[in-house]
Amino acid sequence: MVSERGLQVLRAIVQDYVDTREPVGSKTIVERHAFGVSAATIRNDMALLEDEDLIAAPHTSSGRVPTDKGYRVFVDHLAGLRPLSTAQRSAISTFLDGPADLDDLLVRTVRALSQLTGQVAMVQYPSFARAHVSHIELVDLGSGRIVVIVVTDTGRVSQRVGVIRTVLDDAGFTAAKTALRAAVTGLSLRDASVAVSALAADGPGAGAVADAVRELAVILDEELDTFRQDRLVMAGTATLARREADFRGSIYPLLEAIEEQVTLLRLMGEMVADEHGLAASIGRENEAFGLSEASVVAGDYDVPGSSARIGLMGPTRMDYPTNLATVRAVAHYLSRLLDEDENAR
Repeated sequence: MVSERGLQVLRAIVQDYVDTREPVGSKTIVERHAFGVSAATIRNDMALLEDEDLIAAPHTSSGRVPTDKGYRVFVDHLAGLRPLSTAQRSAISTFLDGPADLDDLLVRTVRALSQLTGQVAMVQYPSFARAHVSHIELVDLGSGRIVVIVVTDTGRVSQRVGVIRTVLDDAGFTAAKTALRAAVTGLSLRDASVAVSALAADGPGAGAVADAVRELAVILDEELDTFRQDRLVMAGTATLARREADFRGSIYPLLEAIEEQVTLLRLMGEMVADEHGLAASIGRENEAFGLSEASVVAGDYDVPGSSARIGLMGPTRMDYPTNLATVRAVAHYLSRLLDEDENAR
């Protein structure tokens, strides 16, 4: 069992190690923190912490560093969320001000989060199970190339360029566009996908317009499918290279996870949030995902009819109180913007 003072010694070791990247010794703790006891007493506390696998000695150093278990105890019991400064809150507001659409907003969000924390930032697209198609637009680029644009009532705008073989005049193109809009506008994404698949397989009769509608339906169906796929928007990957010294082994598994995304989506989906909507997965807790060298902190944000997660990934030696507080602040701001956008519709 670790005493209350022992836990405070653990807090001091975590904070000093995060600040300095140097192993922390008993003399340093006595000099930097007001415990009111001797270095010998602190050494006894540190010995008990080491017995509990909360701290460890790297190589032959006389100092100690937190273990993954030590970081977990720190996050769960010792790390109060550090309030963001006025400048940090202003930076969040400036970064996220005036987005063009949902895609732009999420890109701005991860850029803000990465710049504020120095970690890899990621935000999950919200589930669009309840979203509805509010508008379909087609743009003829010539030579059979068509841009299909999909707009949902959640504010997401997406587009895909496809090629159709059927040649249409202006009147035929307008007729095909009208038929496609009539088939899906106002439907949920799920129902729209069913309707479009049926249209692609068995379109409206014969003739050039009907042929074009079938071809356009195939393109639209492919685009609607992207709305149903979980994916992440990410920023700050270069920070891993700058912090490579914080990883005992290779950063390749992290880079691979960033490229594939599926691993990170699974990990973020399985993290259990606390009463603040925040979660952390530290070091060896991520071993099943091949990320035992990394920590991930995440928070929930709300979108009308759904929710998703926003988070950070970096080395276990990270400033958990500040990072968790920043994730929470950005998540709240993102939720508010999405709610205001929904109310304005």
